[in-house]
Amino acid sequence: MYSSTVDFIKQLYPNKDFIPLHEPKFAGNEKKYLNDCIDSTFVSSVGKYVDIFEKQFAKKVGTKYAIATINGTSALHITLLLADVKKDDEVITQPLTFVATCNAISYCGAKPIFIDVDLDTMGLSPKSLKEFLKENCEIIDNKCINKTTGKIIKACVPMHTFGHPCKIDKIQKICKKWKITLAEDSAESLGSFYKNKHTGTFGKLGVFSFNGNKIITSGGGGVIVTNNKKLAAEAKHLTTTSKIPHQWNYSHDKIGYNYRMPNLNASLLVAQLEQLDNFLKSKKELAKRYDKFFKNNNIKFIKQPKNSNSNYWLQSIMLKNKQQRDIFLKYTNKNGVMTRPIWSLMNQLDMFKDCQCGELKNSKYLEQRVVNIPSSMT
Repeated sequence: MYSSTVDFIKQLYPNKDFIPLHEPKFAGNEKKYLNDCIDSTFVSSVGKYVDIFEKQFAKKVGTKYAIATINGTSALHITLLLADVKKDDEVITQPLTFVATCNAISYCGAKPIFIDVDLDTMGLSPKSLKEFLKENCEIIDNKCINKTTGKIIKACVPMHTFGHPCKIDKIQKICKKWKITLAEDSAESLGSFYKNKHTGTFGKLGVFSFNGNKIITSGGGGVIVTNNKKLAAEAKHLTTTSKIPHQWNYSHDKIGYNYRMPNLNASLLVAQLEQLDNFLKSKKELAKRYDKFFKNNNIKFIKQPKNSNSNYWLQSIMLKNKQQRDIFLKYTNKNGVMTRPIWSLMNQLDMFKDCQCGELKNSKYLEQRVVNIPSSMT
């Protein structure tokens, strides 16, 4: 099983001594726009490509506004601040996520609460969320109060794992009922749709990432999306050091952040965004080939959930148990094919081990079995 998997993956990516998990593809106007940016000398946070990217990205995902940032973590940090998350508040999220989700919560001085995921989406479970809130919370003065800690639950941050949408419409309804701001961590799901609506657009705010391993990349980079004009303006203000616009004076009206995306990075993203449809098509074709191969080898290939159109950012399989997973990881990496396990659960990390948790049965199950396999565009 292991040797045949290695052989198959090497056929997908010929002429490579080592096959990475995911590498970027630059096959369009990247060099042209990059050179144009350099020639203009506007390589920092002021320049036409930042504005072009923001307009094109908002149109692509179907929101009114997009605010470009230096990375997805900074985008989520600002998003939580805009959701009025403050010191000693609480934010619901899932334990099965990349650490950046919880880091951004911590930057606000807030504390995560970990709720289980669904097996079919690997994303936050609306059923588990509903049960946790019913058992542990109450509405007082139009705020969601955690009866266990006495603190306010300000926001909920579900994450669309590996580009597979969670049941975000149900989560949206639950958050509305409990007076909790929904902020989508869509870092991995550009090009993914749930019930024909793009991920990141169900909540008041959503964020995406353009790290070097994402489906489109600027090396680093992130973006906040929203339909709220006031929030969009505040996001841009906060990410540009809260500087009051003036032709020459330097004056700032609050603590701000140097989070604005440089024009240099944006020039790459404009070119990458032009190729997104082709990238998504390649991902779908790769998923079909993997699905057929693993079906013949009695290994579960993780496919898009019901009502979803996934981008298949990272292709994934599920092994029978932790032992089989570990053998698979060791064999593939030793033989020139990079594979990796899903993340360690956030509540198991030292900095989050004292956080409140719901029942995490599904999260624990997936943590021991899910493996990412090479997912670069072919």
